[in-house]
Amino acid sequence: MLPHPSGIRVLTPAGEIDHHTGDHLRRALDVTGAPRPGIVIDMRQVAFMDSTGINILIAAHQAVTEADGWLRLAGPTDSVLRVLHVVGGDDIIECHPTLHEALAS
Repeated sequence: MLPHPSGIRVLTPAGEIDHHTGDHLRRALDVTGAPRPGIVIDMRQVAFMDSTGINILIAAHQAVTEADGWLRLAGPTDSVLRVLHVVGGDDIIECHPTLHEALAS
């Protein structure tokens, strides 16, 4: 996780998000006690994501929203976008083509 000057948390997972690696992302997305969290997940280096990843992102989105914050995805790869689109995740979580756009939105 990289801190951003505006206080936005930027996460940069790489490789695969699945049942073997999902706990790392789940822990990084924990917003317990964070006032108005803003999180951008830079997805450019994620080659594969299964239902575990989708469930983690949806749960994190709900937790962040309940804490009066937001969660955005930046630069999701085509394979990640396909998976998100199939389950309607792209209708729930804002997706932006670049990190810069996700941070500025």
